[in-house]
Amino acid sequence: MLGCSQRSLQDDIEHRLQGRAEVTARESGGGAVLTGPWLVSTSVVFPPGHPWVCDGLIDSYRRLGQLHVEVLKEFGVPARALPPQELPRTPDSSAVNAVGWACFGGLSPWELVSAEDRKLVGLAQRRCRAGVLLVAGTLVGAVDWPLLCGAMGYPQHEHLLRRRTVCAEELAGCAIEPERYAAALMQWLERELSTTPA
Repeated sequence: MLGCSQRSLQDDIEHRLQGRAEVTARESGGGAVLTGPWLVSTSVVFPPGHPWVCDGLIDSYRRLGQLHVEVLKEFGVPARALPPQELPRTPDSSAVNAVGWACFGGLSPWELVSAEDRKLVGLAQRRCRAGVLLVAGTLVGAVDWPLLCGAMGYPQHEHLLRRRTVCAEELAGCAIEPERYAAALMQWLERELSTTPA
């Protein structure tokens, strides 16, 4: 799945894939994401003045990121939402940001990382007059990085993405069913949003 700014690349990527995966473009920003059984994605739409999204572009991610921390904790996955002031201190940040074409190739405020600052949950958003769309993607299982890097024309970036990302199963040390994780995430979202005044 391509970020909205990558639509012009679709034909080239489809040619490289030769039918091994379907290429679509999402409405939110960010880089390319390879969807599959390893990824649980969440999309939430808010009215413009909702408390979750009314404090600016960066802070709009804070509550969604922190909610993911709590959900992952239920599955024995230690993670934290990265505050904006910690971004310059992340190790090897130049190497991470060199993979700017991939959603999981860089770090943004309030995205989730492991204790070693390996990215686990990516965030994106789209704003328009009618409301704000927040999107999160959790790497539950191991990703097929060779397929994504080859499709995007950057096979040399596979080792960077492997080194700078981690999946929930690796951190938990056991299998995690994507359906169970998605259901828990839905319960947390429903509970949190029901207690937040609109």
